[in-house]
Parts: sequence; structure tokens; C-alpha cells
Amino acid sequence: MITISHLYPLKFEPILKEKVWGGNKLKEIFNKDADEYIGESWEISGVEESVSKVVNGSLKGKNLNWLLEVYKEKLVGAKVYKNYQNTFPLLFKFIDAREDLSVQVHPDDILANERHDSLGKTEMWYILDVEKDSRLIIGFNGEINEEKYLKALSEKKITEVLKTESVKKGDAFILKPGTVHAIGAGILLAEIQQTSDNTYRIYDWDRPDINGEMRELHTDLAIDAIDFSSEESKQIYKTKKNTPSQIGVTEFFTVNKLDLSKNYLRDLKSIPSFTVYMCLEGEAIIETNGYTETISKGETVLIPAQLPEIKFITNSVSFLEVYIA
Repeated sequence: MITISHLYPLKFEPILKEKVWGGNKLKEIFNKDADEYIGESWEISGVEESVSKVVNGSLKGKNLNWLLEVYKEKLVGAKVYKNYQNTFPLLFKFIDAREDLSVQVHPDDILANERHDSLGKTEMWYILDVEKDSRLIIGFNGEINEEKYLKALSEKKITEVLKTESVKKGDAFILKPGTVHAIGAGILLAEIQQTSDNTYRIYDWDRPDINGEMRELHTDLAIDAIDFSSEESKQIYKTKKNTPSQIGVTEFFTVNKLDLSKNYLRDLKSIPSFTVYMCLEGEAIIETNGYTETISKGETVLIPAQLPEIKFITNSVSFLEVYIA
């Protein structure tokens, strides 16, 4: 018989991913227990074979899939549970690019479902730290079609048709499926995305992986996924202290910035889903329903949908706040 515990703010053990392009900023800046070449910290994940486990409170050791099966709408909200059932819909990451990531593209829901029986991949990047001359690749730098794209690819001139964008701390980008993209060297960012690990690699800078092997390219799979039209990905937003400030919205998630300089009561009753806080700076104590939990820079916490409000006790903290409207 399963004992049902009262839900509370849930913290999970980060799942660290070694990458040929990874660095050491996740350890240096966010205090992750990481070795060199750790490129990603999956903060909350329901991806098969990388499912997050709770590290705090009475549910310690339980994984996210178990929580969904047991708590259902109490964890994620009635609308979310109806739409996604026992699939947790979002994946939260911190990414450290010591070197350029591969140029890649992600399928949309229709193509991903058809090919992989999975969700597509809409994602948002929030830039946390940059080195001099850091840049992103997002889309193309001019009008292009399939024929011109394949010609550039075959002649190893693909980088000549890609659009690069200089970035600074605080910049945010929403990347729709079909957008050709890459994270450039020297960038640390937070990524919020649909739960999907389907990536079509277009170009990998002619470098071997950590085992000395060349990574597979997915030219044929990618061609059907690429959106050759031009669309602005950068989000223009303004922030205000001690109130949620909207950064970006997609049909799959809403992302706010929450910069607090004092204690703050966050009413969550109007939010129909769970809420996730990714701590970017500072520290706070979260109080709710007689339960307290500390969250510090580099940590992520999930507030179950059934909790009507939380209180942050702090004099300085900065979060990304994410939920499904």
C-alpha cells in the first residue's frame, strides 16, 4: 500500500551530463558537484532514463514519474494532467558551453509524434553569463530555401548562411521547433523546454566526441524539420522589483523574472499548473503550509499545483518563475 504524504516544495538531484563542449562553470558558479566537461545540469526531468529524484522531505528518493502516477493533478494541475497524463511536460536545465555546441534543429509536436512518439521541442534560453565575443546562432542571415541550404551544407559553407547574435547577461530567446540554432562558446544559460530529447544535428564543427568518434549528423531527418522562414527569437521585456515580470510566453509555458529585495507572498491560486523556480542569484527561504525549504543560487524547486501560495523570506534573490497557463 502506498502512503500518500502531503505535498510540499520539491527539490531534485541534478542530473549532470558530460559533453565534449562542456566546461566547469556549473561547478564554479552554481556549486554543482561536477567534474570538468559537464555541459548540462538537468534540474527537473521526466525524460526516459533521466528521471529526476526528490532529495528533500518525506518523499526523498521518489522519482518524478512516481509522483505523477500517485499525485496526478495535485502535482501538476487538472488541465496539465488531462493533457499530458503521466508525462511531465517540461524539462529544466542549466547549460555551460565551454565550446560551441553543434548546429541543430528540433522537430515540432506533429513530426516528433510521428517519428519518435514524443513531444516536440519548443525552448527558451535565458543568458546567465557570457565571455567576450560570445554569440548564439539562431536561424539564417538571409532568404534561403531547401535547395540553397543543401548546397551550403554539401560545400561545407553552412556557417556562411547562419545568423549569429551577440548576447549579454539577461538576454532571453524563444526558439520554436524548426529554428536552426547553436549555443556559442563562453555562454552559461538556463533552458526551459518541452520534455523531449530529440535533436537533429546538422553540423558539428568537424570535431570528435569525448570518445574520439565523430558524432552522427542527421541531414535527412533535419531537412523536414527546418523552418526556412525568418522569425525574431529575442524577447524584449522589462523587469520590476518585487513582482513577477514576464519574459516570454509560448503555448507550452510562461516564464517570468522575479527579483526580490524583501519578503514576498506569492499567490499561486490563479496559476492552473505547478510552478518552478530556478534560482539565479541569492537565497531565500520558502514557507508554505507549515513547511520551510531553503533555495540558493543554482538550485531549482517545484511548487506542486495544489499549494495555493508561498512566502519567500529574503533580502536578495532572483528567480526564473515557470508555469503552464
